[in-house]
Amino acid sequence: PRSTLFPYTTLFRSENFVAACRRAGIERVVYLGGIEPSGRRSVHMRSRLEVERILMESLPGATGLRASIVIGAGSPSFRLMVRLIERIPVLPLPPWRRRRTQPIAERDVVQCLARTPLIDATAGRSIDLVGPDVLTYGEMLSGIAGELGIERPEVDLPIFTAPAFGAVAAAIAGAETDLVRALMGSLNADVLPRSEDAAMEMSELFGLKPLGFTRAVRRALADWEREEP
Repeated sequence: PRSTLFPYTTLFRSENFVAACRRAGIERVVYLGGIEPSGRRSVHMRSRLEVERILMESLPGATGLRASIVIGAGSPSFRLMVRLIERIPVLPLPPWRRRRTQPIAERDVVQCLARTPLIDATAGRSIDLVGPDVLTYGEMLSGIAGELGIERPEVDLPIFTAPAFGAVAAAIAGAETDLVRALMGSLNADVLPRSEDAAMEMSELFGLKPLGFTRAVRRALADWEREEP
């Protein structure tokens, strides 16, 4: 069957994409979205979940893949964390530092995207992609700082306003403000998979062993260094 990888888009309406798939005879579509947070969903997250719903309801062979924070040289969220750690003399920890998530290595996400159209059992399913480690955001920041060899005194921030913090973080990291605000929109809640066994289930389904957080960070930093010495 004909297939296509559809990792992420907000450039055109999902309905138009579905119509184009039908005209072209495409049977398999793979969409990479985000794991649904336990609390209030941001506009960005609602949009990603809605795209998945439209695709899966309109194209029976579609697959929705959901990931939390992707650890890789090409991941905007990972690059943002690295830049903030590098460029701020302290490690600011807002209230969301205690929120938990289950990050996944960029390598593993790419492998799942590539293998999904070849695995019949993925058709018509929504699947959570996660690594083996459940971490708080504070633990992730500390772990990345450790791999960078940077010591930063931690400073607790009792108040967190996403729009203001996002603008400051974007300026420091040299990133787009709208992108940073979108990434921070779901930080006030845990972002965990629907199943406690999601990592094992993903491993069995796709035939891969996901990297742990520390190995994923080391790989990401090495890849980034090769791309931008």
